Amino acid sequence: MSAFLFAFKRNILTLFVAVTVAGLLGGCSIFGGKEVDETRAWSVQKLYAEARQELADRNWETAIKHYERIESRYPFGRFAQQAQIEVAFAYWKNEDPASALATIERFVKQNPNHPSADYMYFLKGLINFNDDLGILGFFSGQDPSERDPKAAAEAFIAFKDLATRYPNSKYTPDAIQRMNYLVNSLASHEIHVARYYMKRKAFVAAANRAQYTLKTYPSAPANEEGLVIMVQAYDALGMTALRNDAERVMKTNFPDSVYLKGGPRKSAQWWQPWNW
Repeated sequence: MSAFLFAFKRNILTLFVAVTVAGLLGGCSIFGGKEVDETRAWSVQKLYAEARQELADRNWETAIKHYERIESRYPFGRFAQQAQIEVAFAYWKNEDPASALATIERFVKQNPNHPSADYMYFLKGLINFNDDLGILGFFSGQDPSERDPKAAAEAFIAFKDLATRYPNSKYTPDAIQRMNYLVNSLASHEIHVARYYMKRKAFVAAANRAQYTLKTYPSAPANEEGLVIMVQAYDALGMTALRNDAERVMKTNFPDSVYLKGGPRKSAQWWQPWNW
């Protein structure tokens, strides 16, 4: 009986070892397959060429992996710099704007005089610009002035930096057009807040907000309503002199305003492209 038990335990142990070894070998095969990097033997030229091809094919994740490999394996030289430029775009297209913006910031700090620095400023503005619009905001009926202006403000700063630092850049005309749009958006946001204060009968806050908008964004279309708010707020406060001053500015700058005729403005929605 003892011999039988000994043989039985030995067989069980042998079976256990066999199963364990088989499992380990199988695991090595599986995990080893995942760890195999077919790009390990590639030259930096081939790795970059493949990354560009994946980018062109819109395979964002694969392109990102290739660019990241270039940066880690070849951290110095033109390929690493170009990888940073292109991976920022890939991150953005792969719906990872945070990584894209972080890459841009790192690139600009490390390469302030790089020939593509203007593009990086433009890309930074573009990422924030589209974030401000939202996925369907550009074509929807929602006024962007009603959204958080943080992204719009950051986009404006990036475009302004581009226009100031690189006035002759091929991206600057586009940036200036977008800045004009953003000025309208930011001004409209301020007027949106001023309108809210008027509804709450916070007349001083409404007048101050409208006045700030006029001083900060003097050419924005939203100033027409801003002046109306100032007239109404000062009138409610009994500040006749300030009310008359605001009305005089209103008549000078917007002589044909429907507000002067006693009706609400019914102009086209400025943020929609088909009204430009």
